[in-house]
Amino acid sequence: MTEPTLTDRLLRVALRSAHRLLKLGWFLRRPRTFGAHALAFTPQGRIILVKLRYAPGWRLPGGGRRESEDPRDAVLRELREEIGMTGHGDVRLACELEEATDFKRDLASLLIVRDVVYAPPKWSWEIEDVMETALDALPAGLSPRMAEWIAAVKSRI
Repeated sequence: MTEPTLTDRLLRVALRSAHRLLKLGWFLRRPRTFGAHALAFTPQGRIILVKLRYAPGWRLPGGGRRESEDPRDAVLRELREEIGMTGHGDVRLACELEEATDFKRDLASLLIVRDVVYAPPKWSWEIEDVMETALDALPAGLSPRMAEWIAAVKSRI
């Protein structure tokens, strides 16, 4: 990973501040939300993780979706947006988790996506970095929530 530029550091501060404002709105409204996240594996069997500019730790690629949007469609869209996915193999739902996070009532759909081929964008407003790692060698900076999600589906991988 290269050293972040001044622009990257300022953007991170701005996006994290905006995220805190969103959390305040969620605290007041307590919305029902839906998400789709990928346990995305390269053809070599390595899991792909992303580092967001507005949240700490390495995370699974993914994001929000409309209630009516199919989780499979949403996770493939997120992979194209976040890591520049250009191809993939099998996609299957691993599990759905009901969570109360950041003052939201969230249904998180976790999908396994095999044989992901990608070309990370040179620069992104949302994604600070992308990495691949072996499933048994996850980074120390992994988000605790992601560690829980991976543990929840590890037997289905």
